[in-house]
Amino acid sequence: MTDIDARLLDREMKKGSAELIVLSIVEGRARHGYEISKLIEQRSGGRLSFHIASLYPLLYRLEERGWLHGRWVEKPGERRRRFYELTPLGKQVLARQRDTWRSFVEAMDLITGEQHA
Repeated sequence: MTDIDARLLDREMKKGSAELIVLSIVEGRARHGYEISKLIEQRSGGRLSFHIASLYPLLYRLEERGWLHGRWVEKPGERRRRFYELTPLGKQVLARQRDTWRSFVEAMDLITGEQHA
């Protein structure tokens, strides 16, 4: 696989799992966009990164769907930031997406596992 192919595959896989990733990151508590981006990179061991330019449109879409609730927070000496938290509907969606992801991974293991080599 060429570097171009690998980058394209990485981009497509990231697009397909972006909602699950973001919903999982904000599950524990409300977070702002920059923090979400940094946590994705940190928790993936540097294997995944979301640029702010692509992350914010995703956050807005998730908020429009009612899966996230955003609120502006201002602190003295800092610029205001929008914090996102899961809504009850977002928690349901996250649970369904996790189940779907687990089923997908299990199916991929069945297809690509070493027992078939």
